[in-house]
Amino acid sequence: MTTAPALDAHLVVERPGFRLDLRLTAAPGEIVALLGPNGAGKSTALRALAGLEPMSKGHILLDGRDVTATPTELRPIGMVFQDYLLFAHLNALDNVAFGPRCRGASAAEARARAAELLARVGLADRAQAKPRTLSGGQAQRVALARALAVRPRLLLLDEPLAALDAHTRAAVRSRLRRHLAEVDAATVLVTHDPLDAMVLADRVTVIEQGRVVQDGSPAEVAQHPRTEYVARLVGLNLYRGRAHGTEVAIGEGTAARNMSVAGRHEGEVFVVFPPRAVALYRERPDGTPRNVWRATIDGIERFGDQVRVHLDGEIPVSADITPAALADLRLTVGSPAWAGVKATEVECYPA
Repeated sequence: MTTAPALDAHLVVERPGFRLDLRLTAAPGEIVALLGPNGAGKSTALRALAGLEPMSKGHILLDGRDVTATPTELRPIGMVFQDYLLFAHLNALDNVAFGPRCRGASAAEARARAAELLARVGLADRAQAKPRTLSGGQAQRVALARALAVRPRLLLLDEPLAALDAHTRAAVRSRLRRHLAEVDAATVLVTHDPLDAMVLADRVTVIEQGRVVQDGSPAEVAQHPRTEYVARLVGLNLYRGRAHGTEVAIGEGTAARNMSVAGRHEGEVFVVFPPRAVALYRERPDGTPRNVWRATIDGIERFGDQVRVHLDGEIPVSADITPAALADLRLTVGSPAWAGVKATEVECYPA
């Protein structure tokens, strides 16, 4: 038996030079990440769900109830803003109790609910603390508890980890995932960080220029990117072409180049392979990979114990090699080179 969605929305927002047209669903307890570049429409979608952004048309159903025209303060939603927006003059307990009080709960009821939630997020001992004395991770947990205090059916998180420094981000991310797993409401998380999306979400919806370009589980999106933006995020070389048997024509007309792939395919396809699968040579290699092409070094980046080399040519590509290999090949920006990748390293799937 299929569970009815907690959220069923069609969001259409039109502005000069921009149009958001997004269909979004989420099951009870499901965490959906909206992932996309700056300006894609992620925050606009979140604000539309909250009632903070007027929609040109569309609908928002929560548990089957139409809240499209319902004022923000009457919608069964909780929201965690990017900079948390805690009330500086209130302690943590009263920050969390604020929502229930606004919705008619007595002071005692609101504070009891707030104390319960602060205990749940591990901050019972910080109930009397003012926001200025909290760490970034603690402030985020107070903001989450405040959003949950109104017992929302939809939880909205706007870049919830963006305000944290790199040192604490990983620990807070893991803790946030545990807290969200206990929420029975649908959750929509906006982020531009692929790691946040992959770790926190049950499903990832990628939007570019106001439209959905890919939707699936984190593993599906990471393994089978469908746009250059997603491929860059997950660190894969991505191409689109036309397959016939074990050959895929990449490019158009006389500039098209065939790439050999494992398995037989027909029609429009995507071709992907990781930078680590690309071998570089100073001269054209003999009797090695089936896919070999001439290129020019366009850029060199060092990261960890690897070097990422960007190449321009018949097929632009990124390759990961060791610093020793870079030195041995005497590669510099502008150097000619040959790139090669084995057909067995190339994955192909329908476009």
